[in-house]
Amino acid sequence: MIWLIRHGEAAAGWGDHPDPGLSEIGHKQAEAVAAVLLPLPVRGLISSPMQRCRETSAPASRQLAMMPAIAPEVSEVVKPEGVADRVSWLQKVMAGTWTDAGADYVAWRRRVGDFVGGLPEGTVVFSHFVAINALCGLLEGDDRVTVFRTGHCSVTRLERRAGVLRVAEYGSEAATRVL
Repeated sequence: MIWLIRHGEAAAGWGDHPDPGLSEIGHKQAEAVAAVLLPLPVRGLISSPMQRCRETSAPASRQLAMMPAIAPEVSEVVKPEGVADRVSWLQKVMAGTWTDAGADYVAWRRRVGDFVGGLPEGTVVFSHFVAINALCGLLEGDDRVTVFRTGHCSVTRLERRAGVLRVAEYGSEAATRVL
């Protein structure tokens, strides 16, 4: 089993700050998801290098006595050079497909899949809306960028069947807005 955790609620919108930490609600969500992970057979923690993921992983790290490895492979999607309006760009990308987004983003999605596919059983990955959607869509053969509206601190469960990684259970969903 591999668990994908979306970070908790951020203290600032995607258009307001390039790397915000968690809001007060986000910290409470991180504590709650740590409690969910505690009884599971967790063997390792991975976190995106972004502040909100590192802060989301902190309660689980303390409770499980494990330090998360920092992995840029599960970080947030990066906007192209020369794009000034991150919010409009991301809204457009999220409404489309990976094919429409272009070869660089198809390759990024594949790298996310290769990285997570190579993780050992019992790994928890703290990541982002788009990265989790990229991976789930890849595993399900769905080219849409937004496969589901993963909520803050939702837990998506992956499992291997006959050596192939699959989505076993999607995490909770919530109305996510790009601000």
